[in-house]
Amino acid sequence: MKYVFIFSFFTLLVACNNESSPKADGAAKKMIGSVERIDPALDAIISANAKAEIIADSFDWSEGPLWVEKYHMLLFSDVPQNTVYKWTEEKGKEVYLMPSGYTDTTIKRGGEMGSNGLLLDNDGNLVLCQDGDRRMGRMNSSPDMPKPSYSNIADHYNGKRFSSPNDAVYNAKGELFFTDPPYGLEKQADDPKKETIYNGVYKVKTNGQVILLLDSITRPNGIALFPGEKKLLIANSDPAKPNWYIYDIEGTDSLKNGRIFNTVAGYDKSLKGLPDGMKIDKNGNVIASGPGGIYFFNSEGKLLGKFNIPDNPASNCALSADQKTLYVTNDMNVLRIKMRD
Repeated sequence: MKYVFIFSFFTLLVACNNESSPKADGAAKKMIGSVERIDPALDAIISANAKAEIIADSFDWSEGPLWVEKYHMLLFSDVPQNTVYKWTEEKGKEVYLMPSGYTDTTIKRGGEMGSNGLLLDNDGNLVLCQDGDRRMGRMNSSPDMPKPSYSNIADHYNGKRFSSPNDAVYNAKGELFFTDPPYGLEKQADDPKKETIYNGVYKVKTNGQVILLLDSITRPNGIALFPGEKKLLIANSDPAKPNWYIYDIEGTDSLKNGRIFNTVAGYDKSLKGLPDGMKIDKNGNVIASGPGGIYFFNSEGKLLGKFNIPDNPASNCALSADQKTLYVTNDMNVLRIKMRD
């Protein structure tokens, strides 16, 4: 009996150690990346020894991360797979919504057809940049009970359909700002289905009216409001003009005094990625994806430092509720960076 007990205990111990849950795999999680400090002010945002943990992988192209504090979950898009995933500490990655961005069941298509940017409206509803359906859509169910049923927020301006809404942000009034580059069209800028000659930045007013704010940025992509909502930042994912532009918001429906906030013109082309998705923290610091990883700027556009990510481009990022943790969509991976204690 003694030997049976010892064997049984050993077998149980091995079985527990081999349990394939997210927590059991914690010791084997891969850590990548490094902090590049350019200005001492970076230390208040991210610790010098911070690393990125790969928390989910095996995606085609991950995008649009959104931390939902109420449910302690991260949502993000796999754009080519027309799917939104959910990640939690307890269960890891799970399919959350399918289809997410292209809902036409009669005509098959390829390309970047799924949802891209994800956000919550001021009532806590999930809003999606739906590339395939070429619209801003709202999920018709609570975020904790997802169903692939959507209502239309906006899908055209002056009778012309959008190309593929990419990223978006709400202001406190409930007005929706979003970018509309051609990336979701199968042939992108050369697609015969593209109905506008420009790539626009729009606003949807609370009454549903759509306002064209800009038609001059070549590839408008990431978009964010500064604290106080008097300034708007837009990333341009054009390798010929890889800039972040800042605008003053004047009146109700116009942007003024457009200028370059920062630029990576002349960047090392061996670095993967371009100005893309971004977030602005409560202190006005900008955390933005760009060539080679994540860039940190102060509110005046000064580069404070970078988080260098090897091999794969960063597409977008999301902050936790306490703004101490950064989630990054990184091509086939999703990363978590615990920036500071």
